[in-house]
Amino acid sequence: MLAAYFGLTYFGGEMGRKILYPIRLLVTFLHEFGHAVGAILTGGWVENVQINQDGSGWTRSANGNRAITIMGGYLGSAIFGNILFFIGAKLKWFVKPTLTLLALSMVFTGFYWHTSAFTTGMLMLFALVLLLITYKTSLGKAVLMFIGLASILFIIQDFNVGPSSDLAAYAEELVILPAVAWKYIWLFIVVVMSLFNLKMLLKSEKKEVSDFDLKKADWDM
Repeated sequence: MLAAYFGLTYFGGEMGRKILYPIRLLVTFLHEFGHAVGAILTGGWVENVQINQDGSGWTRSANGNRAITIMGGYLGSAIFGNILFFIGAKLKWFVKPTLTLLALSMVFTGFYWHTSAFTTGMLMLFALVLLLITYKTSLGKAVLMFIGLASILFIIQDFNVGPSSDLAAYAEELVILPAVAWKYIWLFIVVVMSLFNLKMLLKSEKKEVSDFDLKKADWDM
């Protein structure tokens, strides 16, 4: 997955950008959905969610904790990415429910927080593709892992550009540090979170291998 992603990103040229374009839109959705969740969890509500054709987006919300709502975009998409990757890698029984929930969240966003025909149409198409993959193929695990991995890598790569507006707004809320300081703090949190997730996956894999070796030894005896 890493080879495919970096190959398309750095050596794929125009074709690579076209192939990754839907993934870019999907990551933008996770980012904006993170803003929405941050607003709702802190007592606010969401009015609109917009995803633009160039891969950018915005979320309009009211009330709630503004600092958490702003932070929910960048850090929220990192949390979503790590959760999706972990489920795809280790929780095979939960892959279908997760992809179904992801598709339903797109349908809900597209209609309830509607802003444009492009946003709604794109989310409906994504939801339909995810549901077809989930219930008509055996690719759900790989797709979930790729979505999670792409989300993590996109936000790490774009930390210097992508969250600039969020950082400026966040620095206005928490004036104790400038935006450039928050940029590296957010990046540090995302990297540590992702490394911790990877450590858990490798630890779980090592335990499974050890348990298999023990069972095999018992069987041999």
